[in-house]
Amino acid sequence: MKAFWREYAENRVALVALLVVAAFIGTALAAPWIAPQDPYDLAGLELADARRPPGFVGSGGYPHLLGTDAQGRDLFSAILYGLRISLQMGLVAGAVAMTVGAMLGILAAQAGGWVETAIMRVVDLQLSFPAILLALVLVAVLGQGKSQLIIALVAAQYAYFARTAYGAASAERRKDYVEAAAATPLSTFRIVFRHILPNVLPPLIVVGTVQVANAISLEATLSFLGLGLPPTEPSLGMLIANGFQYMMSGRTWISVYPGIALILLIVAINLVGDQLRDQTNPRLRR
Repeated sequence: MKAFWREYAENRVALVALLVVAAFIGTALAAPWIAPQDPYDLAGLELADARRPPGFVGSGGYPHLLGTDAQGRDLFSAILYGLRISLQMGLVAGAVAMTVGAMLGILAAQAGGWVETAIMRVVDLQLSFPAILLALVLVAVLGQGKSQLIIALVAAQYAYFARTAYGAASAERRKDYVEAAAATPLSTFRIVFRHILPNVLPPLIVVGTVQVANAISLEATLSFLGLGLPPTEPSLGMLIANGFQYMMSGRTWISVYPGIALILLIVAINLVGDQLRDQTNPRLRR
């Protein structure tokens, strides 16, 4: 781990990206203590404070550092709480999708035969469709809510993990140490989880990092289109959508600041994933 971290820290861009991700996570967790306003408390919102520019001192007696949105929410507070939703959706959906996809990919590689054919043909068929299209259909069918959105994100992303796990597990399954383990009286369950799975995890972790960013982007897209979370739980995508109609009137801060936060988060996570991919790629080892 020390050697891995030392090599990671050599890339200054990736190191800054990791610090940005850590800062976003820290501020999102501390949102109830940092945010001057609870944007979920609709009774505490004042329409007289709506669409005010950055620095405006509202009826609450405190300055709105980033201005307010069309509902009178303090935009800084709304962004902090929106980050909590985005990170929660991305991490939970990514973890569930990785678990489901890894199990299906390893099962296909280990079982072979018609099981392998059936699983991988379904995975290939799903990969032929854009993830956003599948997520849109599922959200439209399931309705709004965190659980429904997580199901849609998992269904749209598990195929990437399944394909990665299948390729890695198929390569590991033909190696001598797996054949030696199969020659001993070890159960298939122990061979898979004790020997194959640990060697399949590195590429899955890299894909998982990228897919967390994709899940956050998908959630923001669905919320922007009005198909994500309900209006009582404003995510970054919904904040951008709320201010979109005011862009031409000069009230650009309503959409611009949540958009900057979303872009920084996605770019930082992707940069961390790129560095992890380079470090776990044996062809790039020095």
